Amino acid sequence: MPLRKWEKDAKKLPSDFMTILPVLQALENELRDKVKENNTNKRKTESTWPIFQITWQRSRYIYDMFYRYKKISRTTYDYCIKQKIADASLIAKWKKPGYERLCSTHVINPRNYKFGTTSICRVPIYDRSEEAKTAQDPTTGCLGCASGSGGKKGPAGPRNIFGNKYGQNLAAVQIAREKRMLEVKAKKELEEKKRLEQEQNEIDDESSDNVIQAQDYQPPAKQGSADGPVQQPHVGEGDSETDDDSDEEDYGPAPVSGVWAGSKRLMEVAEKGGESSTDDDSDEDGPQPAA
Repeated sequence: MPLRKWEKDAKKLPSDFMTILPVLQALENELRDKVKENNTNKRKTESTWPIFQITWQRSRYIYDMFYRYKKISRTTYDYCIKQKIADASLIAKWKKPGYERLCSTHVINPRNYKFGTTSICRVPIYDRSEEAKTAQDPTTGCLGCASGSGGKKGPAGPRNIFGNKYGQNLAAVQIAREKRMLEVKAKKELEEKKRLEQEQNEIDDESSDNVIQAQDYQPPAKQGSADGPVQQPHVGEGDSETDDDSDEEDYGPAPVSGVWAGSKRLMEVAEKGGESSTDDDSDEDGPQPAA
């Protein structure tokens, strides 16, 4: 496939041309398909409708992106005009009052119609006869591109001047899609922020409970603390502190198991009687329940 006119000098493209490039590529591909399409069972003038309509839609897209939405720079706009991506003569007419929705410069040229008039699509719908309200221009297929609201008479023309996808305002569609994507992204970020805050609150609550349990915990008193200090037996002359028959009396009773546990898990194991899921005598299917 030959390179498109704006792809031949890719290095010379304006910096913000990528903003409109996907839409221009889609319209270019659509135009190529319509040119190659079989025109059997179509009128001779009807076969050219897609060419006029796609050209109008491409020019309208660039016009709105620059003048209405300010999404592209003057450099990009001038580049599109210079490369004939947009119709400069048609855009010049859109800037004049009464021609804001003009479908083509062909329909306002009196030499193209009998009696030196313009196309039927330039006549407001409320001024047409009943038979002509649905009439289309034979060259462009336009249903009505007259400007003005008409007041109580109704609109001067349909919102979609072609009545198909080529009459859509692609710039407005792109802006609405980008706005929707930003709203969805902001919503996801808000949900993620709420989830993180909830997890942090749960962690803080659990930490507070552990601190309260540690403060309320009272270790058991040692033997003899109520009646005074433990009296050590008098060691007589010739007796040794390491005699085998006096170990238990010299050192007192062994401390209670689990008193100095430094973690919550160890305290839970101590409360269960010292049983753990890692005991050697446990079954292969899992730890035994506490008795």
